[in-house]
Amino acid sequence: MDLYAKRIFALDTENAFKIGPLITALETQGHTIVKLNLGEPDFNVPEFIKEEVKKQLDENNTHYCDPKGLYSLREAISHQIYQTHGLAVSPEQVVVFPGAKPSIGFSQQVYCDPGDEIIYPSPGFPIYESFIHYVGAVPVPLHLSEENGFTFTAEQLMEHLSPKTKMIFLNFPSNPTGGIATQKQLEDIASVILKKCDPNIRIYSDEIYEHIIYENQAHCSIASIPDMAKRTIISSGFSKSYAWTGGRIGYAIFPSETEADLFKNLNINYFSCVSPYNQEGAKIALTHPQAQQHIAKMVNIFEERRNYVIQTLNEIPGIHCQKPKGTFYAFPNIKELCENLNIDQFYQNLPLEAQKQTSPSTLFQMFALYYHNVAILDRKSFGKIGSQGKHYIRISYASDITILKEGMARLRNASQDSQGFKKFTQTTLVHKK
Repeated sequence: MDLYAKRIFALDTENAFKIGPLITALETQGHTIVKLNLGEPDFNVPEFIKEEVKKQLDENNTHYCDPKGLYSLREAISHQIYQTHGLAVSPEQVVVFPGAKPSIGFSQQVYCDPGDEIIYPSPGFPIYESFIHYVGAVPVPLHLSEENGFTFTAEQLMEHLSPKTKMIFLNFPSNPTGGIATQKQLEDIASVILKKCDPNIRIYSDEIYEHIIYENQAHCSIASIPDMAKRTIISSGFSKSYAWTGGRIGYAIFPSETEADLFKNLNINYFSCVSPYNQEGAKIALTHPQAQQHIAKMVNIFEERRNYVIQTLNEIPGIHCQKPKGTFYAFPNIKELCENLNIDQFYQNLPLEAQKQTSPSTLFQMFALYYHNVAILDRKSFGKIGSQGKHYIRISYASDITILKEGMARLRNASQDSQGFKKFTQTTLVHKK
């Protein structure tokens, strides 16, 4: 008898956290690591949220609550969706989760049987791909090209559709690329879905970065397009817009109350409910008069950091980077850098089994961490299937400008350190990741 169920080994992980122990080990050895790996804003939670959470704790609001989420919070979410998307949504269609992640895996469990196909963006948030094999579904990565601004067209989606398609994941603004879709693009994509897809196919629209958009561009949701709300799950939360990653408050809006109740039951089975005092803080986040001012100030600072990081990256030989239109990530192309440091040649000389465990961008990621003490993420961290030959890294600029300047200096040094890379391959195990 085996100790573990076979399905547990089909579940992958998120490398932004996976390299944490490597960073800790280096810090224990006395190294100072510039951490550009995590997508966590370096701002503090707004005072009006903290004050409300403290108030709720003082009032002993620490007990079980509705597994679906506090009605007052779900009502505030419904009101916001009407204000921002023009959608009339009942609070009974809203479910609150401990962060925006659970609804990703839950939705695949609720809607997909073994053999059903799930289309998702690649590069994309790694949890989309991570869960697919776990639930027995079939992954269908829709690869986003740099030439198209890391978005996709209706024609490209059409090529990936089949009679077995059951879910389609969208993420705009996009992690890791910062790409956004225009209203016209979403209208064209919706037209294909409405014409070609069964009404029971669900669109999962991950809009967690909806407020972090630059140059006065507006966020567009596919759910706002006529006839799409009844097919679309809107997912968002409070981690990014309010720098509240530890609060673990996310939510999803479902096409029907019946569907929402199924997710409520999953909440009951997994974690009973989300802490009511944090939910009260989330409600204040949506209704406080200073909320939009707080977000706008943070986004302005992100935009200044973006401009610095992109300009600096493009000045480093071998690196080319588009300017992201949203989020707080840069996704530079490092193909020439890998050639300059002979990373590609080293990779090609590895045994086939070793090649399967790494990639040129992975090798550069590990070299940058171990020899130049800057933490970044490789292309494989955002979708492994079909990532071969794609030379990219993700850099989070959700850090103070002084940290970013040091990180860019270290990346520049790493990009020119061919002797260091040669030494790295001779003395460091390349399969550490």
